[in-house]
Amino acid sequence: MHDSLAPDPYILLLTGAGLLIALVAWLPLALKRLPLSLPIVCIVLGALIFLLPQVSLRPLPVRYPEVTERFSEFVVIIALMGAGLKIDRVVGWRSWSVTWRLIAITMPLSILAITGLASWALGLPLAVALLLAASLAPTDPVLASDVQVGPPKTGEEDEVRFGLTSEAGLNDGAAFPFVHLAIMLAASAATGEPWLAEWLGYRVAWEIGGGIFGGWLVGRLFGWLTFHVPAETKLAKTGDGLIALSATLVSYGVTEIVHVYGFLAVFVTALTFRHCHRDHDFQLEMHALTEQVERIVMMVLLILFGGALVSGLLVPVTWIEALVALVILFVVRPIAGWIGLIGYRADRGEKLTLSFFGIRGVGTIYYLAYGINHMEFADAERLWGLAGLVVLFSILLHGLTVTPIMRSLDRRQGRDPDVEVAPPPGLKGPASVEA
Repeated sequence: MHDSLAPDPYILLLTGAGLLIALVAWLPLALKRLPLSLPIVCIVLGALIFLLPQVSLRPLPVRYPEVTERFSEFVVIIALMGAGLKIDRVVGWRSWSVTWRLIAITMPLSILAITGLASWALGLPLAVALLLAASLAPTDPVLASDVQVGPPKTGEEDEVRFGLTSEAGLNDGAAFPFVHLAIMLAASAATGEPWLAEWLGYRVAWEIGGGIFGGWLVGRLFGWLTFHVPAETKLAKTGDGLIALSATLVSYGVTEIVHVYGFLAVFVTALTFRHCHRDHDFQLEMHALTEQVERIVMMVLLILFGGALVSGLLVPVTWIEALVALVILFVVRPIAGWIGLIGYRADRGEKLTLSFFGIRGVGTIYYLAYGINHMEFADAERLWGLAGLVVLFSILLHGLTVTPIMRSLDRRQGRDPDVEVAPPPGLKGPASVEA
């Protein structure tokens, strides 16, 4: 008797994983000069997979709220470590002035505008509108890597790439207080309990301050263990970039245990780790491994997102939600970005690029999942539909425009976008806008 000809699901899983890893390695190079991004390819691939009649799983976030929150959380923290490790610039008030503008002006203005728009156009309660705004305002550290700086020590760090990289690294921690504010407002509406003192004292002062300090402490510890212990036991001598993954998980875990913002801590850990020995070649090893892990988990998440799209994620969306999504991408972020950059010394093209590339993605998925899992309201499908549409529009809009726009910017600034100053790091998009 022969065994059933139906393939073993485990063998299919292994085969699929092998193909996915091959795509991770090959697609960024294949798409390098095309106006097409890896996230777009992943979404299409996911849609095709989940349209197969043999696939019964429907990866809708409302069905798997905890899995959605935790998986997107993991993808974000890996991306934050990668973003921090590749920034060459030392943190400073003047040298990071573009970052402070985007964090302190652009993001709050975006949250205010989206809250008002969602409340007025969609009729959402204030707390729900604020949660949606806090989820949609931050630039995504995962999908925004197409417009980020190059690997450590490559010198690929113009003002636009630096601004978008540092903004994506910091604004996840800066957005979290507004997510908590939405949760507290919803609870207060039900119980009447005061919220302002707790929000300002605990959610803002303690959790932001603790996240920065905790991240710095972990970064210093790992920097000392890696670069400054006696030579025969230096981790840097091993060339094992896994230490960056270790630092990511320890930083996030320890700071979350003491209830401070782990996203902020991970990015600060990466910056501090990098600062401990800025010119060491081991920085490239850590960055390369972080990038590889990030690309794999990002592709898995976007394949699931493509599956969610064909499983009914956008069913609750009406023309009003579609119009709101377009206004958020084409009006709110560009205007808020431009206002934040008033007085900043940069040419018009740089300001327009910084304002335009407010990419929405995995961070949005995490914040919305976190908020929905900690609030009580009945219309989660509608929120997920709108957020999914914004993420889809953003991936299509920014994915199709990033290569020509960044190549044009390079040429205007006297750089040849076709000259590679370092081996391609295999970034996630049309990318290698760094090359």
